[in-house]
Amino acid sequence: MKASIITIGDEILIGQIVDTNSTYLAKELDTLGFEIVEIITISDKKEAIDKAMASQLGLVDLVIMTGGLGPTKDDVTKKVFCEFFDDHLVMNEKVLAHVTVLIENYFKKPISEINKQQALVPSMATVLFNNVGTAPGMVMQKNDTTYVSFPGVPFEMKTIFQEELVPYVKDHFRGVFNFHKTIITYGIGESLLAEYLEQWENYLPTEIKLAYLPSPGKVRLRLSTRGTDKDSLVQNIERQVDMIPEVVKPFIRAYEDIDFPEIIIKELQNRNKTISFAESCTGGQLAVMFNSQPGSSAYFKGGIVCYATESKIDMLGVNPETINTHTVVSEEVAMEMAEQARLRFKSDYAISTTGNAGPSKGDSDVEVGTVCVGIATPNGVFAKKYELGQPREKVINSAIARGLELIFNEILKK
Repeated sequence: MKASIITIGDEILIGQIVDTNSTYLAKELDTLGFEIVEIITISDKKEAIDKAMASQLGLVDLVIMTGGLGPTKDDVTKKVFCEFFDDHLVMNEKVLAHVTVLIENYFKKPISEINKQQALVPSMATVLFNNVGTAPGMVMQKNDTTYVSFPGVPFEMKTIFQEELVPYVKDHFRGVFNFHKTIITYGIGESLLAEYLEQWENYLPTEIKLAYLPSPGKVRLRLSTRGTDKDSLVQNIERQVDMIPEVVKPFIRAYEDIDFPEIIIKELQNRNKTISFAESCTGGQLAVMFNSQPGSSAYFKGGIVCYATESKIDMLGVNPETINTHTVVSEEVAMEMAEQARLRFKSDYAISTTGNAGPSKGDSDVEVGTVCVGIATPNGVFAKKYELGQPREKVINSAIARGLELIFNEILKK
C-alpha cells in the first residue's frame, strides 16, 4: 500500500508556520502499513491543488490532503474536489446541525451564511465527522486512488484521523505491516560506527533496510522491514539485532526510539537519585529536557540559568578569584558551578555548562566554540573542555550532548 501527503497553504511555503501535519500523518500512516511515496506542500491556488491531485492518480493507493477547507474565499479545496470528481456540493444536515451548535454556543450569535458553507460537501463524498471543529473531512475515490481531505488545523486533523479515518482504512485496505527497530548509540561517530558494522550490514537479509541517522553526540540505527506477518517481521529484526558486533555494544544506550534524556531519567528513577543544573551557554535547555517529563519532581530538583558572569557569582556563589584566575569559560569555573548547583538544590548529581557559543566572545577571551561542562556527583566533581567550532546552534547542541553523555556514565557507575 502506497500513500502520499499534500499540505495546502501559502503560510507554509513562505515559512510563516511549520508544517507539523505532514510529520504526524507520515508517522501514523506508517503505523497503518503504508509506504509514504511523497510529501508535497502547495499553494492555496486552485490550479496547484488540481495539479497535485492529478499527479497522484494511479501513483498511490491513498492521498491525504490537509488545508483549504475554511469558509473564506481563499479556501478552495472543496471546489477543486467537485471539479476533479465531476461532482457538486450539497448541504450535509448532520454537519450543519453540528456547526450551528458550535457557533451559537461559542459565539452566542445566530449562525451566518458563511458558516453554513462549512456543511457543504461533495454529494458523492464519504463525510469524516469533525467533533472538535466546523470543517468535516471528506473521502472520495477515483479509479484505484482514494483521496482524503482534512482541515489544516492540527488538533482537528488529528481528531478526525483517529476517530474517523483509522476505522475507514482498516475496513477498506488490506493489512500490511511496517516494522522499525531503532537503536540509540552515543559517543561514536557515524563513519566509525559504519566501519564496525560493515560485515554485519553486508549479511543483513535483503528485506531489511538499515539507516544511519546522526545528530550531535549520537547516531540512531533504524532497521526497517514490511510484510503481512507482523510476528515474523519482529522476529527477523530481533535476530539481526542479536548479531550486532560486540565492539558496538558499549556505545548502545537504548534499543528503542527514545531521547537520551529519557534514558538518563529512567536510570535516575531506577536508582532513586536526583539531578540539578547550572547553565550558561545552554540557556536552560538541559533543565527543560528533564522537567518536561511527567513526574519530573521525583528526580529533577531545579536549575539556574546564569548567563552573565555576575550571575554566576551572585546566584551560584562562584568564587570571583576563580573567574579572574582561569576566566569564566574554564574547567575550574564549570566545576564550581556544578558543585554549587548540587549543594544548593540538594541533588545527587548536577551538570553545568559555560562557554562561548558565538558569534562573539562575550565575557571571555577563549575562542568561540569553546565549552566547559562540569559534572558534580556524590563522590566528587570534574569538568571537561571542548572545542566545538561553529555555528552557535551546533555548539549549544553539542555541549548538551557532551553533558548528557558525561552524566550518564557517572550514573551507571553506581
